[in-house]
Amino acid sequence: MDRNPLLSPSSLPFGAPRFDLFRAEHYLPAFRAAIAEGKAEADAIAANPEPPDFANSVEALEFAGAALEGVSGIFFNLLEAESDEVMQRIAEEASPLLTEYELYISLNERLFARIRAVWEQRDTLDLAPDQRKLLEDSYKGFVRSGALLGAEDKAEYARLEEELSLLELRYGKNVLDATNAFTLEVTDEADLEGLPDYLRELGAQTAREKGRPGWVFDLTHPSYVPFLKFSARADLRERLWRAYNARALGGPSDNRDICLKITDLRRRIAQLLGYPDWAAYVLEERMAKDIGTVRGLLDRLMVPSLPAARREVAELLAYARQHGYGQAQMQPWDFSYWAEKYRAEHFALREEELKPYFRLEDCIEAVFGLATRLYGLRFEPRPDLPVYHPDVRVYDVQDADGRHLALFYADFFPRPGKRGGAWMTNFRELSAPGGEQRRPWVSIVTNFSKPVPDAPSLLTHDELTTFLHEFGHALHGMLAEGRYPSLTGTNVARDFVELPSQLMENWAFEPAWLQTFARHYRTGEPIPEALVERLAAARNYLAAYYQVRQLRFGLLDLAWHTRREDDPASVAALEEQALSGCAVLPDIPGSCISTAFTHIFSGGYSAGYYSYKWAEVLEADAFSLFRERGIFSREAAAAFRENILARGGSEPEDVLYRRFRGREPDPDALLKKLEIK
Repeated sequence: MDRNPLLSPSSLPFGAPRFDLFRAEHYLPAFRAAIAEGKAEADAIAANPEPPDFANSVEALEFAGAALEGVSGIFFNLLEAESDEVMQRIAEEASPLLTEYELYISLNERLFARIRAVWEQRDTLDLAPDQRKLLEDSYKGFVRSGALLGAEDKAEYARLEEELSLLELRYGKNVLDATNAFTLEVTDEADLEGLPDYLRELGAQTAREKGRPGWVFDLTHPSYVPFLKFSARADLRERLWRAYNARALGGPSDNRDICLKITDLRRRIAQLLGYPDWAAYVLEERMAKDIGTVRGLLDRLMVPSLPAARREVAELLAYARQHGYGQAQMQPWDFSYWAEKYRAEHFALREEELKPYFRLEDCIEAVFGLATRLYGLRFEPRPDLPVYHPDVRVYDVQDADGRHLALFYADFFPRPGKRGGAWMTNFRELSAPGGEQRRPWVSIVTNFSKPVPDAPSLLTHDELTTFLHEFGHALHGMLAEGRYPSLTGTNVARDFVELPSQLMENWAFEPAWLQTFARHYRTGEPIPEALVERLAAARNYLAAYYQVRQLRFGLLDLAWHTRREDDPASVAALEEQALSGCAVLPDIPGSCISTAFTHIFSGGYSAGYYSYKWAEVLEADAFSLFRERGIFSREAAAAFRENILARGGSEPEDVLYRRFRGREPDPDALLKKLEIK
């Protein structure tokens, strides 16, 4: 019988994954075999007759379970990017197996005894900084996973963790199903009034793919966002907005009870471990450390931003009413439409005017070229390596001296099996077991506009900014150095991980970079200098509004994860309580944030959505160094690479930042950047 390709060494260059051989029937047997192997490795460490030391206990445990990491790295990334009902069923069956394995390790008394013995000797050991950090993380990881609990509490902890993992999976599946369930079908061309040609063609292509007449628009980002910006039909905008903002709210994919159950389980787990709530448990391992610091940040930003945002919306409403808008308040489905019209008039800037200059192929070359200019990287296409979907591209990433750094996979276009949004991930982390370095396999996944018969893929400026954001995460993975996978690349505190990604967004507004590549896809003419200047001038247009929007998400996240048993017992009541007093647009009955808030319920940002704003403060301060030394400064880039990108989580994040910047970050840097007073 042939060996499972998920468990077999790959003969491809760089040991690249055999996406061409992986089949659904391989996953569960691979999970079971890899779990058995991981348990055997853990048992061997626990049973080692030698006295526990850093190498035979802490380091050995770090590299145990590598086969399972490999299988999980493939499966769970494809579950997000190339899913179907079969993959979802496999995930539901694999989830309890993986939870049981994690508990087998974290509640293993003999393993913990060895780690604890080394921990207690830590002040006498001659350890490098990354080794000290690994020891600290290993010990705290056991404690935070129930190692100090009694037998009865350990059993309860295990039960709660298994139930939680299944609910998080179901939540994500419900959001994907609800997103895919809705379509807006248009058969009368008059109903397309206001839509630019590229969006009409996208609607026509979607209709053809679904076997429907006319035009079809859906809730994926390339369809939903521009439809709300450009459609002159307020009734159709409202239908689409209501569908998007009621995803998984009722019907077969209802997430309301799941929201309550997930946060109940998280609170019970936290309290079992000695914390008052889930937020306290999570924040202990973040730069912020505690809820008071997080609330202080959100308040510091909200106090000037909320009145500024309300002024922005009032000004927009006045403009809309001057142009025939008959509503007493700006309705949320009308906001993007009038915001785009205002921007076009006041900044002489329209999205459809910019979009022809951002052909995806040119943007890819430009983003890669920016990495070359800053860090000396080269990206070599490798069409000979297999991918998991025909749309996916793969590159060999090389350092300036030709050294292989990573395989980079890019998956740009939406499809039914892919969840919405954009993200970066790794199929394989950097590690160096036995001193032999295994370079990472890094991936970014987006939902950009697909090519259509009459035009290539053209990005909005927002999509270009998203590309840079996810590529910043990718650089964190590709430029990683070190030996321990849990301490390399993006394995850093959640409120630090967005620093490299948000830093990269700055170049989307830099004329000196944009003018190197932005050319009209039909004529080849370079983007007009005046257009770039208007783009830069409009950068902070509605900055306060969008800041408040993010702050509201952060407040809602904290409300869920500081929730007490006697707090509101419905999603609607909790949202109303959490967000009262900071609205800038009217709340609409029948809409909901929480039921499709995947970041916090199934995406790893629970009690951590504030991280985006925390990291924006760091980013605003960090980019000021590039402002001082030049936006293409190799010196500034080298400092950022050496102290941030290459270091991962090998030392405390505040130490790394001070080493890069030479001082503490300026806490008001973000308000200054956004010009919010």
